[in-house]
This record gives sequence, structure tokens and C-alpha cells, in this order.
Amino acid sequence: MTQWTQAEMEKRLVRYADLKGLRNAFIDARTPGSDRKENFTIIGPGVSENKAQVVHIPEAHGFNFGAARQPFGCVNSQHSHLTAETFLVHTGKWRFVFGANKDEGYLDVEPGDVATVPTHMFRGFEKRDEGTGFLAVVLGHDDPGKVVWAPSVFKMAEDFGLKLLKGGKLVDTTIGETVPEGAELEQPPTAEKLKELATPPIEELASYYIPHAKMAGNPNSPLAAEGVEEAALIGDVDAQDGFKAGPIIGSWGHDFALRRLKLETGATVAQHSRSEGEVIFVQSGTLEVNWADGTLILGAGDTLTIPVGLVHGFRNPASADAIAFVIRGAAAPAAPQFATAQAAE
Repeated sequence: MTQWTQAEMEKRLVRYADLKGLRNAFIDARTPGSDRKENFTIIGPGVSENKAQVVHIPEAHGFNFGAARQPFGCVNSQHSHLTAETFLVHTGKWRFVFGANKDEGYLDVEPGDVATVPTHMFRGFEKRDEGTGFLAVVLGHDDPGKVVWAPSVFKMAEDFGLKLLKGGKLVDTTIGETVPEGAELEQPPTAEKLKELATPPIEELASYYIPHAKMAGNPNSPLAAEGVEEAALIGDVDAQDGFKAGPIIGSWGHDFALRRLKLETGATVAQHSRSEGEVIFVQSGTLEVNWADGTLILGAGDTLTIPVGLVHGFRNPASADAIAFVIRGAAAPAAPQFATAQAAE
């Protein structure tokens, strides 16, 4: 059994300041408007098309966790995913644009909001206010597959010297890379494929979005206590820890549950363990995570993955609320096992 020392747990913490991004992770890297974006793979392997992408934590969790950082006006081109793509808006105002040609509706989001996009449809996103913004992203499954790009992306990429091989490898001809002998180039989606990737009605897409102002704590959460609330965000099915399905339910299956944990100043969550992987992303404030052999202090933008079965607790040591998004690696998370109950057995 692993001894979760302070040093071992620090390996599972990715500080915002230590993130290693890549500006040419995808085929649209030099497209005007897309050439200033940074992509991050925090919990891998992600969907990057460039082998130079740094994977901070490669351990399988049942989902992937990454991010995009973009300045004002920067665009992430139209693409489709094989698994769930869920956005946690950390900083900045963003617009998600739907359809292969960006003409089938849009959704505007702000810091603290959450939106998830169905599989097998085209979406892109752009930063719409001044300054740089950070958008955290959860991708479903250990292997989320590769993205399907809209036809226009292939043409723009070729104009700037980038080619995409079948299997998802990027070839940059401007630095002398060549297409290997016998390798096949990925082709734009056919008309038949485009029909398969049709955009659902905008009313349906709007139901997969929840603004931060409407995130409400669940009094039936086992973590609920004075100054502590846990809000349901994404739950495709009823869970075993006091949460019913919803408020966002995806017909395509996320295979993870998303919650928001809020602790007021001085509030604590008693030590407990989980039966599934648990990833904490701090939206704002300061969050202490404690266990028998150590303590970690997390700040805004930090990501921590907590080992399955580790008895741990939370505390807010600061003067502002601590708000964190929590991804649990199961569609129906089990109830936590509290250390006091374990000791009494």
C-alpha cells in the first residue's frame, strides 16, 4: 500500500504557476485568431495532436482534465469530440459557437459557470473580453479519442504548413517535418459525416449550461455542514451519496460526476475517504487538504488529484470563501466513508 507522504501528495498537485502549455497542440495552431492559444494536459493523455504536449499526471482516472488559456479575440476552431467535453470557466468571458460553419447558435459564459457539450457535434470557443482567460476542461473516459475538425480548418491549416496524419499526429512542414512514407493524411469529414455531426436545437444546448448564480447546495450531501455546501452540477444518474441525477444530464453519458464545493471562512469537512478518483480544481479562494501525514494549501487555479481510499479532509483557512470544482470518477459516486465512523466499527 502506498504511503501518502507529503512528498508523494505534492506530486499529485499541479500549481497554476507550474502549468506547462503548448501553443501548437492542434492542426489549427497557425490559423489567424487561433495562433495565440495555449493548451494544457493536466491529467492525461488528452487529445493533443503534438507529441511535445506535456502531460502533468498520466495516471488513468476514468476522465481527462486539461485547460485552454487564450487572450482576447483568440479562437479555438470548430471541432467535434467522441466523448464528453465539459467546461469550467475559471477566468474571462467566453463564447461557445456551434456548427461546422459557426452559424448554428452560441452560448456566452462567465467565470464560475459550467457548460457541457454533446458528443458528435461541432463546437468552438473564443475569448470575448480584454485580457487573458483560463478555461478548464473535463474530457470523458481514459481515452477520449481524437477530435474531428470542420472542413474549413483543414484548408486553413494547409495554408500555414500543417498537416494531420490519420491517427492524430501533427506534421509541421515549416520546420522541415515531412509526411512519412506510406502514411495517410487525415481527410476533412465527408458530407455524410457532417450529417452525423448535426447540431442539436439551441434550446437543448442551453439546458447543458448552469451559471454560477444558480448553483445551489444540496442539503442531503454527506459533506454539508455549517459553512459547507456541495452543489450538484453534472449527474447523468442518481448517485449513492445523496444526490439525484442533474441538474445537467447528458444523454451521451459523461461517466463522471461534477460538483461544486464551497467552504466559508474557517469551515471544515471531516476526514473521509472515497471509492472513486477525486480531482479538485480551485476556482477561487484558498483550500486546505489534510490527511494523516500532511497538509496541502491550494490556491485559485491549482489542481489536486486525491488517491482512491485516502482518508482526507478540507478546511478554509482564509478570509474569503473557498470554491472548488470536484470531479468524481464515476457516474454514480458512492457515499464517502468518514474516519470517525470507521474508527467506531
